[in-house]
Amino acid sequence: MSSTVELTKENFDQTVTENEFVLIDFWASWCGPCRSFAPVYEKAAQENPDLVFGKVDTEAQPELAQAFGIQSIPTLMIVRDQVAVFAQPGALPEAALTDVIGQARKLDMDEVRKNIAEQEGGPQGE
Repeated sequence: MSSTVELTKENFDQTVTENEFVLIDFWASWCGPCRSFAPVYEKAAQENPDLVFGKVDTEAQPELAQAFGIQSIPTLMIVRDQVAVFAQPGALPEAALTDVIGQARKLDMDEVRKNIAEQEGGPQGE
């Protein structure tokens, strides 16, 4: 049984809204690096059952790929509290994926939101 969730334009918003921590693998069946990354991603999903691991088939869901500006696949994205905190094209080796997940887990999301507000010219200070 797969530990990953197939994300579509119908369930994407709900999945990202209802879950604090979502990893998203943008992929396609014709993509060699995507196929080699799939077992690494699946293993990480099994090792992190508290997180949601989603997959977006860019062939079947071109609107989602376009909405996120996906230019090359595979692209891994991590969304925490509905904020994209990581996005990188390329198949990550297992150790790198584990490291990225660990770093994303440690993020102070209040600090992240504050930084985003500052970058967008929002309210400054506390």
